[in-house]
Formats: sequence, structure tokens, C-alpha cells
Amino acid sequence: MRCPSCGSLDDKVIESRTMANGESIRRRRECLACGYRFTSYERIEEKPFMVIKRDGRRQPFESDKLAKGIERALEKRPVSMSMIDQLVTEIEDEAYKKGKAAREISTADLGELVLCRLNSIDKVAYIRFASVYKHFNNLDEFIEEVKKIGGEK
Repeated sequence: MRCPSCGSLDDKVIESRTMANGESIRRRRECLACGYRFTSYERIEEKPFMVIKRDGRRQPFESDKLAKGIERALEKRPVSMSMIDQLVTEIEDEAYKKGKAAREISTADLGELVLCRLNSIDKVAYIRFASVYKHFNNLDEFIEEVKKIGGEK
């Protein structure tokens, strides 16, 4: 560690303390060249969890975007906000599990997780989300999707 006073790279650690529930370490150091004492902090730098867009771009996963899409699909439906929060948390957990090794998930996989959950909760919300997510090109594709979930009893 470079001394902030003289620039020397020789120092010794006098004291180490775990901070923030073990997420960082505070170290008191003393420069061996000039005797100046200073503090350094260490923490793990984690890679962000990424979402791979349809066009190949990658961007950080944002649970707010996920929540907004689900809330929009469930708008004016008989589903409580606590249920929506739980749904978002469960989908987020599943996404992290599914993309754990690479620390990324495709929007296709994420969309399928959402559709699967919405299908079990509210069919109208499922169709609303599917109409945006699946990019229906015409009315026939939309009707086909409605028939798919309508046949389930």
C-alpha cells in the first residue's frame, strides 16, 4: 500500500477489524519509511448480475424494471401489492439461481420465468405480459396464445 505522506510502498499492518457484518476489513497501517499512520479498507468487488437483451447487449439486472412490468400486467387485477412483491422476489431468486454460473440471464429466460408465475396467478395478467413480451405480429398469434391458456383447467 502506498503511503499517502511519503509515497513509500513499505508498510506494516498494526490492526485489522472486520466491518459491516464481514463485508469489509479496516486496516490501520504504519509506513516503515516515515512512520505515518493511515487507514485502508478492503471489500469484495462483485460482478453485477447481467441481463442479455435480444440484440446481444448486456445491462445490469434491475429488479425495479421487473417489478414495473409485473405491476403493469397486474394493474386493476385482484392481486395484492404484497403478492406482487412476493412474486418479484421469487422470480428474482429464480433468475439468480438460473444464471448463477455466468452471472447473467437472457431476457427470454427471464420472460419465461415471469410468464410461468403469472399463468398460475392470473390469466389476464399472463396475456397482458405475453402480448408485450412475445411481440405478437397479428391477431391470430394473440388468439392462439389465449386458446393455449384457455384450454388449461
